[in-house]
Amino acid sequence: MRSRHQLQLLTSLLISFSSLSSAQYDPIKDFCRRHGHQSAVVDNRLYIDGGLVNWKPFTSSSPNYTNPFLIFSDLSTETKDMPTLHANLSKNATVPSVMGGKLWEDSVNKRLYLYGGETYQAPPTNFLLYAYDILKDKWDSFGPPTGTAAIIPTSFGAGVSIPARGEAYYYGGFHNNGSVPGWSGPPRASNRLIKYDMDSNAWSNVTGPDEVRRAEGEMVFLPVGDAGMLVYFGGSQDLYGNGTLTPEPLDTIFLYDLANSKWYAQKATGRIPESRRRFCGGATWAQDQSSYNIYIYGGSGFEPSTAGYDDIYVLTIPSFQWIRGPYPKNSNVTGPFPKNMMSCNVVNNAQMVIIGGSNSNATGYECDVDTVGGQHNMNLGEENPENAIWARYQPKLTTYAVPTFIMSAVGGRNTGGARVLTPSGGFNAPDLSVLMTRKAVISTRTPTRDVSPATSSAASPGGGIEPAPSLSPGAIAGIAVGGAVVLIALLAGCCCFIRYRQKHYKGPRQPTHGVPPHGWGPSGPLTPASPAITQISYAHTVPTQPQSPVMLPSVPVYPPAELGANENDQYRTARTSPASVAPKQDSSPWGTLASTPQTLEPPTPASGPYPARTPSYTERDPRALQPGVPYWSTTPQLQQPQLRPTQEVPGGNPWLGVQQTWHRPGSSH
Repeated sequence: MRSRHQLQLLTSLLISFSSLSSAQYDPIKDFCRRHGHQSAVVDNRLYIDGGLVNWKPFTSSSPNYTNPFLIFSDLSTETKDMPTLHANLSKNATVPSVMGGKLWEDSVNKRLYLYGGETYQAPPTNFLLYAYDILKDKWDSFGPPTGTAAIIPTSFGAGVSIPARGEAYYYGGFHNNGSVPGWSGPPRASNRLIKYDMDSNAWSNVTGPDEVRRAEGEMVFLPVGDAGMLVYFGGSQDLYGNGTLTPEPLDTIFLYDLANSKWYAQKATGRIPESRRRFCGGATWAQDQSSYNIYIYGGSGFEPSTAGYDDIYVLTIPSFQWIRGPYPKNSNVTGPFPKNMMSCNVVNNAQMVIIGGSNSNATGYECDVDTVGGQHNMNLGEENPENAIWARYQPKLTTYAVPTFIMSAVGGRNTGGARVLTPSGGFNAPDLSVLMTRKAVISTRTPTRDVSPATSSAASPGGGIEPAPSLSPGAIAGIAVGGAVVLIALLAGCCCFIRYRQKHYKGPRQPTHGVPPHGWGPSGPLTPASPAITQISYAHTVPTQPQSPVMLPSVPVYPPAELGANENDQYRTARTSPASVAPKQDSSPWGTLASTPQTLEPPTPASGPYPARTPSYTERDPRALQPGVPYWSTTPQLQQPQLRPTQEVPGGNPWLGVQQTWHRPGSSH
C-alpha cells in the first residue's frame, strides 16, 4: 500500500512537471497540430480542451505532447478567414488533460463539464467530474458520480449535451489502462449509455440498444419526436469484449427516444459510407424541420485499409438516406488527405467548424494551417459566392439553407418542404413512422445560479470574461525554469525518502505481482506506436473476466508516430475487404498537414503529384489572380457558380441528373 501511495505521489509530480514543461509554449503562436481533443460551443465561443499537440518547430523527432491548455475561438469575429483564437483561460494542474473525452456544454448555467477520455503516457486518476465556470474563469469539482448506478468513464465513446433539457449523454467507449485506474488485461468497449442530469448532479446507467459493445462512433441530438432523439452510428464493435474490433456498418442507425427511454434500429439506404471510426459529425435541419441532415467528415479505416478517409457524407432523416457530399468531386474515391480524431462543431445551424485531426497520409512534417490553429470551415448550405462546401467562416451566417445535392434526394426547397419523408423500405418499427412526424417540444429551462453578466469579473464584447493580459515569453520561460528547479528538488527528496523507507521499514510487504512495463499482460513490450488510435490486441480470445485492479506504471515514452497501418497494439481490428483509397487531384481544405510518413503509396507519374497545399487561409497561391477562387484552390481557374433550381426539386437519385429549369444565384426568377 505504501509503495502504491509513493508511486501515486511520484506520478502526480511527473504530471505537474510535464504541465510546467508545456507551459513554456504559447498555445497559439507555437501551435503546429492537434488531435484527440474535446470541443464545445457556448455563447458564440468554441472551446477546445486537451488532446495531443505538436509544437513548432516540427520535425521527425518531435514528440507528441499532452495539451494542458483550454483555449477558445471567438465565433463572432474572424481573423484570416477563420474564427479568432484566444488563449487566456485558466486550467489548473488538478484538472486532467485527456484525449478522446467529451466536453458537455451547458449554455443555460454557463458551464462546460469534462467527462471521460484517457491519459497519454501516464496512469489515470480516479474520476471526478470537473466543470469549467465560463463566467468566473475557474474550474469546479462536482466530485465522483453518486447514486446506485455504476459509472466508470470510458474513452473514445460518443457524447452529446442537450442544454435545453439539462441532460448529457455518453454511449460506448473503451475501458483501458488510460481511462480506468488500475485496469489490467485487454481493453474492453462498453455497451452502456450514461446519462447525467446537470441540475441535480445525478447519474444514470442506461441500457444500450443491444448487448454489443461499441466505441469510436458518432452521436447527435435531433429535435424530433415528443422530446427529441439521440442518433448513433458508425465506429467499431468489440464483439468478444477483449479489444478485437470489427466495423459497425453505417447502414444501421440507432435512435434513442428520450420521451419513452426506448431504443430503435433503422436501416438506411443510398450511398452507404465505407466503414470508419473516429470520424466527426454534426446535425442541422431545414427551417421547417421537414428534413434533418447529419454531416460527417473523414475517419480512420479498418485493417487492411487503415489510412482512412477524406470525404463528406450526409445522412438525411426521416428518409434515412446516405448522400455523398460534394467533396471530393470525384465521388468514386476519397480525397488525398485522410484524417481522424478531429472535432466537428455546428455553429448557428449553418456552418461546421472542423479542428485538427491526425493525418495518416502526409509525407512531410508541415503544420496544420497553424496561422488559424488548425481550423477549417464547412459551409453546410454552400451559401457563399463560390457555392462551395469548404469556405471561409462567416460570423453573421445564422440560417441553414438545404443545399442542392440534398434537395435532389428529398425534394422541396432550400427552406424545407421535403417530399421524401419515409425510408425506401419503410420504417423498421411502426412507432418511428409516427415519431418522425412530430417536432420535439422542450420547455424553457431556468438557470440554477445567477448567470447575469455582473457575475463575471469584467464583461467583454464577445460575452463572458474580459481576456486577461498574456505573459511575455520571458516570463513564461522564467516560470517554467523556476518550476522545473523546484520539481527536480522535490523529486530528489521523494526518491531519498522512498529509499529510506524501503531500507528501514520492518513491516510485512505485500507480494509483488510483476506487472509488465507495457501494462497490458504477457504479450511483450509495446513497439513504438502512435496515440492516434488506441492499441491493437493480437489474439482472438474468449472474453475474460475483469482482473483485480493493479496500479500500473506509466507507459514508456516512445518516438511519436501518427496513425498508420498495423500500428497500435492494444486493439486488433478484424480484417475486412480492402477498400480503394486512390490518390486524386481534388482540392482539399486542409492546407499543409503534418504527420510521420505512412505506408500509403505515392501517386504514380500518370496521376501526377499531390496538389500543393497552401500554408494558411490568407497566403494563397500567387497563381490564383482571379477573385472568387476558393482559398484552398491550387489552380488559377475560376470555379463555375453552382446552379440552383428555380422550382421544387422532386426526390430522386442525386447522381442521375434530374431535368430542371436552372438559373444562376442572384439572377431574377
